Amino acid sequence: MTSPPLSIIGRAIEVRYAGLAESCCSLSCGEALDLAAPTTGETLVDLGCGRGQDVIRAAGRVGAKGAAIGVDRTQAMIDKARAAVPPFLTNVRFVSCDLAALDLQDASADVVISNCTINHAADKPAVYREIHRILRPGGRFVVSDVIAESELPESVRNDPAAWAACYGGAIPEPQYLGAISGAGFASVAVLSRSEPYEKGGVLVRSLTIRGSR
Repeated sequence: MTSPPLSIIGRAIEVRYAGLAESCCSLSCGEALDLAAPTTGETLVDLGCGRGQDVIRAAGRVGAKGAAIGVDRTQAMIDKARAAVPPFLTNVRFVSCDLAALDLQDASADVVISNCTINHAADKPAVYREIHRILRPGGRFVVSDVIAESELPESVRNDPAAWAACYGGAIPEPQYLGAISGAGFASVAVLSRSEPYEKGGVLVRSLTIRGSR
């Protein structure tokens, strides 16, 4: 199974999300923040934070003794997110980097969340290894993402626009869960599965997963 070069996928994603940075539409496919339930003093990392709404909400929940960190690879999203932070919130920061190579220290987070983002990553096992690396022992993640009902055809896998539109990089559930277990997570639960829906001529669904380190 082949896919376009990473540079082509990345460019397609950049173009789509640079435009969406000025949009008011929701870019989420789940409620990872509410399900993760961050508490006072915790450090939360949001992978694919977009315009930063969940990061700002999380900052209020973890309080001044905690921290909320947003990660995104699209600079337009990072800029929009930074501009949206109220002046009184001093426990927020945003980082621009690839999800498969997080610019964050080992064991620096209590909670990792992500909404409809990891499907964009060509190397999903690497992303989950990074989540495992940055979580403290006992830390947890809640991820909502898009998975494929079956192996996608080459025509979809080779379409950068499909990757940017949140389905070209989708993989079947067994492969997705295998990426998580292969990263070292032993306690993993599927919290919800949507009904299958059609996108770009293929069937996908949204999945929300919780795991702990």
